Amino acid sequence: MFATMNWTRGEYSISCDPAKVDSDLVAGFLASSYWAKGIPAATVERALKNSLCFVLLHNDSQVGFARVISDRATIAYLGDVFILPDHRGKGLSKWLMECVVGHPELQGLRRWILATRDAHDLYRKFGFTALKDPDAFMELHDANVYGGG
Repeated sequence: MFATMNWTRGEYSISCDPAKVDSDLVAGFLASSYWAKGIPAATVERALKNSLCFVLLHNDSQVGFARVISDRATIAYLGDVFILPDHRGKGLSKWLMECVVGHPELQGLRRWILATRDAHDLYRKFGFTALKDPDAFMELHDANVYGGG
């Protein structure tokens, strides 16, 4: 179990409290995203329960999200990062990332990994780079597992 952390900035807050996750909002956003198109809500629920979730709230309504899968010792995978359109352009994705990489239980890891099609500039600000040795990495990938291809 990860420590529950909370951060506040004006009308916005970020929490790692699993009770604050609006799973319907997350499932709906992910099901229409390019990276998880068609993902079933039950799959999202299972993923949420097995991840460290960062919930971005405007007052008490969820407007953003990120989740980390980690052993808390050597590696972390960052995924499902998003800010709802009405709240973009306010520096919230940068603040969300500051909270993610600053979480005390995610310090001293050997490697962080992520996949993105369109947010390279954001992640570069936090030290992410292209794979130095892509030939060393392999994957088992089923692009149609959710039927969204």
